[in-house]
Amino acid sequence: MKTSTTPPRADRRQYSFTAHGQTIDDPYAWLKDPGYPAVADKDILGYLEAENAYFEGVMAPLKPLTDRLYEEMKGRIKEDESSVPQKDGDWLYWTAFETGGQYRKWWRKPVAAKDDETADELLLDEPALAEGKEYFRLGALSVSNDGRLLAYAIDDNGSERFEVRVKVIATGEHLPEIIPGMLSEIVWAADDSGFLYGLANDQWRTDNARFHRLGTPVSDDIELFKEADEGFRVGVSETSDRQWIVIATGDHVTSEVWLLPATDPLAKPVCVSPRKVEREYDVDAHGDTLFIHTNDTDPNFRLCTAPISDPGSWTELIGASPDFYMTGVSCFARFFIVDGREEGLDQIEIHSYDGGAPKRIAFPEASYDAGLGDNPEYDMSVLRLGYESMVTPGTVYDYDVASGDMTVLKVQEIPSGYDASQYGTDRLKITARDGTEVPVSIVYPKDFPKDGSRPLFLYAYGAYGYAIPPGFSTGRLSLLDRGFAYAIAHIRGGDDLGQQWYLDGKLEKRINTFNDFVDVAKGLIAQGWTSAGKIAIAGRSAGGELMGAVVNSDPALWGAVIADVPFVDVLNTMLDAELPLTPGEWPEWGNPIEDKAAFELIRGYSPYDNVKPQAYPPMFISGGLNDPRVTYWEPAKWAAKLRHVKTDDNVLLLKTNMGAGHGGKSGRFESLRESAEEHAFVLWQLGVERD
Repeated sequence: MKTSTTPPRADRRQYSFTAHGQTIDDPYAWLKDPGYPAVADKDILGYLEAENAYFEGVMAPLKPLTDRLYEEMKGRIKEDESSVPQKDGDWLYWTAFETGGQYRKWWRKPVAAKDDETADELLLDEPALAEGKEYFRLGALSVSNDGRLLAYAIDDNGSERFEVRVKVIATGEHLPEIIPGMLSEIVWAADDSGFLYGLANDQWRTDNARFHRLGTPVSDDIELFKEADEGFRVGVSETSDRQWIVIATGDHVTSEVWLLPATDPLAKPVCVSPRKVEREYDVDAHGDTLFIHTNDTDPNFRLCTAPISDPGSWTELIGASPDFYMTGVSCFARFFIVDGREEGLDQIEIHSYDGGAPKRIAFPEASYDAGLGDNPEYDMSVLRLGYESMVTPGTVYDYDVASGDMTVLKVQEIPSGYDASQYGTDRLKITARDGTEVPVSIVYPKDFPKDGSRPLFLYAYGAYGYAIPPGFSTGRLSLLDRGFAYAIAHIRGGDDLGQQWYLDGKLEKRINTFNDFVDVAKGLIAQGWTSAGKIAIAGRSAGGELMGAVVNSDPALWGAVIADVPFVDVLNTMLDAELPLTPGEWPEWGNPIEDKAAFELIRGYSPYDNVKPQAYPPMFISGGLNDPRVTYWEPAKWAAKLRHVKTDDNVLLLKTNMGAGHGGKSGRFESLRESAEEHAFVLWQLGVERD
């Protein structure tokens, strides 16, 4: 690998455009290859390679520290890790890693041969599929109803255009048909004659649901559903009883569901209820009744039922609550589950179809992450659950619905050792500048002094209604054991405290997200957790946008910044309707093409557009050349502009994965290596440890 210790400087080339009467100069627009998704421009590749060489040169002295961190992180992973087997029909299914393996293998055995290892049957060998590839990711995977066939999808370059293959499990042979360009789940018809899936179009939008009949040419596949709205995405799934195939279409605020009988996937789809702007709903089924989870009357959602024969006639079963945010509903043969959050904490309620008070599963800690695990069968009396907290490793339970007994099946093993008593965790509330109380989950060494002397790592996301759970992380221990506290800011833009929490951080209220993060940092300083300049911050994707906004607004607070695949060129991206995601993103960010107010709002906070002459903190920026979500040129343009404008001598690194996409490198150890690099950068910049 070529290295350099001289920071590269990207050419500034004259380019401007006019929108809503405003002319905007963008001298780094040339970094977007006009042939994208192919990137062949030698100047662009040369710049990215120069940045990578500089990254390698700057990080070279940190290699001993990076290696040590990597070995620490690797030592906390059970190399021959396996999942708890789960019954589905006549089979027990599980996954397992082999020692040294980057990828897992998928296994099963007959239920009757539970203790007979000779009956183990290899379903899918990810290591073999990934051999020789720089990148590998398994997408959808689905066993036919008769247990004979396996349909699965793989991506070997990070572009998230998956290739579907079908395997005869008993013999290992593959059927001749291969479907490229898939971007969906796979759902088998009841008779296993074929399966449903969705193709990504040229703009990387899944606007269809198709049926492939086994033994026929892929070119003859039947399009069952076609979405006309370019902002909507189509997905396929099935109801819990596997009687109905679900075709769902929607964007970030509006949804519509169609049903097909699993016994006749070529039947005319039935619409549950025609789309209404800003109404979301999803469905499950029990017998001849649909269970409909919807936000039609309240942002905290309610539960309705409707006869399948008249799916648009909704009757309220459980009303919306100001305190309980209903996040989902799952039907089983003898009960149904309502998932939700109360005060930002996960709750699982078991309801009887006959009515009566629900039974809520109790969890032992004040802050945690819990939810249903793998529960594939419709008629279950024991539920598989997952639980963890910031100090409690991942734990798998079986919960007996009748008795309420909870049985521990597995606790995440940490081979190098872990003593939970050495750490403390709190759930704080910090008041933002508008008076809103923002929850913060924090974990720290038990002897942590609140005198402002220690470093703190602060993480957040704050977009798309995605809540960051206060879960466990083995990688995080490398920071805690070096004296850090680690905090998660549950800022607006996520739905941590309900859908209104999400709505209060999007569109015209987007600035709340950035303000919450800054105010949480200031509140932690005021409480003695840390001091200005001793805070390392991190976010990825839309969380990377957050990083870009807060380094523009409050650069002196941060001692180090990690911005992974950051969505920082917001204005240009939202003005480009030809980009894969843009039309579907307008409900989240606004449409600056048609709406001048949205144009001005986005222009006012878009990180790339608001880089200014000032001192910036040390920054580690990453991107992926094949990333279809945050295109490679966003971090590249941002880094180039920062290099040109910033007034400090702090280090600025841009690392572009030339053979990967949005998730970075694949493989459990390669991803650990990237985490070790980022941790080493943070420790170096905060003066905790260099080598």
